Amino acid sequence: MSLEQPNSPLHGIKLADILTSLIASHGWKELGKHININCFNNNPSIKSCLKFLRRTPWAREKVEQLYLKGIK
Repeated sequence: MSLEQPNSPLHGIKLADILTSLIASHGWKELGKHININCFNNNPSIKSCLKFLRRTPWAREKVEQLYLKGIK
């Protein structure tokens, strides 16, 4: 059973793509200022951030909201 969300602006966009886009537009340092989490501030890597964001709903929500602000 798939949970489709056709009205969601994030529908079909992978978390890795969101993170890559934010890094390209803001950089690690600026991301760490906007969202104060260790994976952005201490020895950041896409792999470690994705692992953390997939396990931590509140952090993922903040990343998604920052991405949505940027595309509006």
